[in-house]
Amino acid sequence: MFSDILNSFTLAPGLAQICLRLLCAMMVGLVIGTEREYTNRPAGMRTHILVALGACTVALTGQMLFSEYSTLGAAPDPARLAAQVITGVGFLGAGTILREGTTVKGLTTAASVWTVACLGIAAGFGYYPIALCGMVFMLITLTILELVQHHLPGRSTTEQSYTLECVDLPAALDSIDHHAQTHRVQIHGIHAKAADRHYLVTFRTELHGNGAKKRQDRFFASLATDPNTKSLREGIGSEGLV
Repeated sequence: MFSDILNSFTLAPGLAQICLRLLCAMMVGLVIGTEREYTNRPAGMRTHILVALGACTVALTGQMLFSEYSTLGAAPDPARLAAQVITGVGFLGAGTILREGTTVKGLTTAASVWTVACLGIAAGFGYYPIALCGMVFMLITLTILELVQHHLPGRSTTEQSYTLECVDLPAALDSIDHHAQTHRVQIHGIHAKAADRHYLVTFRTELHGNGAKKRQDRFFASLATDPNTKSLREGIGSEGLV
């Protein structure tokens, strides 16, 4: 089996094989990228296609270098360039990870970018079953398993909007962050507006897991009684919008 693989590397892929492998990599990036685009993620369709095509190109280049120089007595490693892709694409994936308050987003998209690069390498070396089957299982993970995950015990989500009135804005923002971390509350869309001799701060909370409603109530109670809070109410009134 190893000798068959080695012989396949000694033959440089023709134009038809090159186009077929690039097309396979493009399809992998298109399918996965479309799912990410549909769910409004940081890296979408074109990003995934370019990552897959780039990885496929590197794999093709490695194989053709091996085919060309092995006949001259050299022993180049066709996987060396591909290994650098697997390492280097991690920096691209890191760019999709965003921190918003106490929430970290984009980890799944970063993983999908890295995996698409790996599938692109498989397509570039001509291992179509690996590339296409990997694409199918990846799509299942991103779609069907996401639905299953949301229905697991302890995955309940509670959301609420708040308007906080304060006098010392920096101190109030520190208090919101402190109580959010204490009760494991995610803060989104925080805005502040000056009004007369005080400030109105509006924000949304999101809680996951067991006891989310109880933690939300404890968060509200502790923030409402905080010395930096003048008043706290649920909902966002028109006077609280920026």
